Amino acid sequence: MNRLRYYILVTISMLFASDLLQAQEDGQAARRSPEVSRGSRMEEKRSGLPDLTVRAQDMNERMTQEIGNAPWMRIIYREVDLSKEQNAPLYYPVRPMNGNMNLFTLVFLLISEGKISAYEYLDGYEEFTESRVVNFKDVLDRAYIMYDEVPERPGGPVTFIINESDVPSEDVRSYYVKEAWYFDQNNSVFDVKTLAICPILYVNSDFGEQRMPMFWLPYENIRPYIANSYIMTSNFNNAKTFTIDDYFRRRMFEGDIVKTENLMNLTLMDYCPTPDSLANERENIENQLASFEKSLWMQPDTTQVIASTGKATKEKTTSSRATSTKEKAVKTSTPKAQKSAPVRSVRRR
Repeated sequence: MNRLRYYILVTISMLFASDLLQAQEDGQAARRSPEVSRGSRMEEKRSGLPDLTVRAQDMNERMTQEIGNAPWMRIIYREVDLSKEQNAPLYYPVRPMNGNMNLFTLVFLLISEGKISAYEYLDGYEEFTESRVVNFKDVLDRAYIMYDEVPERPGGPVTFIINESDVPSEDVRSYYVKEAWYFDQNNSVFDVKTLAICPILYVNSDFGEQRMPMFWLPYENIRPYIANSYIMTSNFNNAKTFTIDDYFRRRMFEGDIVKTENLMNLTLMDYCPTPDSLANERENIENQLASFEKSLWMQPDTTQVIASTGKATKEKTTSSRATSTKEKAVKTSTPKAQKSAPVRSVRRR
């Protein structure tokens, strides 16, 4: 019996010693690899964006505009210059401040955390399929963004650790916005839908400053996140009453047309060599969209409107003349007041 107790105590002591030794080894490994602990801390600090709930996904599907059966549609490409005051809400703050961040910082965090996918930039031949998804590491290398690769476990996936100051949100100074103007025959409305956006990075090289379109982002993929990102849209009113989604849906931005979808995939610059011809072509496209919308609805007959307006004016003039003649006749028929006889003074009498 004593020998059995002895064996039990020895077994428990060995198990306790092995656990203690394993804990010491884990602590020494953690001290030998400070990058892992630093990476996890930065990852926790960086992950402030919530995952989509089922309700948010359902709401996003309900807000999606179906344009597949539209009998008329025109694809327009615009360039939104963030240096203009009207587009400044998409650019400021350049660095995250008090929980606020600009559009590029938001989408950059979403891509780095794997919440959304970015697609290869193709000029006029955008294809949002699995084969066109860009690798995040390739994006970092093309944009010359500094990063550290930290494996989550030996042989496992790699986590990219990026310093907040290395995110080039200050150098993204414009966006391409792809939109579809279409006629919805089911609801009898002429509407516009934002299809995708593309951030444009300005980089300095030996040949001067160059523009580099980075990637395409389908608008429906980023809408659930930007619908909760409030921005200040006025210098007079500092209350953040609009979201980035409201900013796009209400078309509060100012963008110049750079291209329309065509068979030869030509931009406006390809057939408008001068600034005047480019401005005239942009104005013509805007007028074409407005004219098409106007032609959808029955306009009042202008001849009847002019005739009815002239008749009403003539009746008003005739009535005014009759009233004036009547007043003149009444004034003429009124007898003049006779002068009263002078009153004699008692004192004089």
